Amino acid sequence: MSRLEPAVPETLYTVDRANRTLPYVRRIAEDLVRDYARWRARVRAIEVAGSGARTPLPAETQRRLQRETQELASDIQASLGELAAIGVECKSLDEGLIDFPALIDGAPAYLCWKVGETTVDWWHRRDAGFGGRQPIEGAIVTAPVAASATMSGGPA
Repeated sequence: MSRLEPAVPETLYTVDRANRTLPYVRRIAEDLVRDYARWRARVRAIEVAGSGARTPLPAETQRRLQRETQELASDIQASLGELAAIGVECKSLDEGLIDFPALIDGAPAYLCWKVGETTVDWWHRRDAGFGGRQPIEGAIVTAPVAASATMSGGPA
């Protein structure tokens, strides 16, 4: 027997709402890009030290690198959690590529932004990914309908 979990409604964004959220999302995405680069550098250093390098790292340096790697991984997870809490997805830690769930021309899609861009100006179908990015101009972005507006109000 399986237990059914209640469905959690997906947060849907309009272009305006995504752009209003952008200052908060930008800070998190920039932190993610920076922390991920630092995490990767420390992982590489640990791997080199463990591969029998000619000049092994002192034990204290190895412990410091491992501790910093774990702290960075924890920070990255916390930042991803902040994005998830507002219904936003990070698709690339390298580039700070962020997707905002939306309805475009009546179909599920993503409004797409990445670190370095000033506003949310792109979208793609959910199965298309970054390579399928298209300018928002001309697309019909549907505003989310409130849950109460979709419920039947008829007599019992």
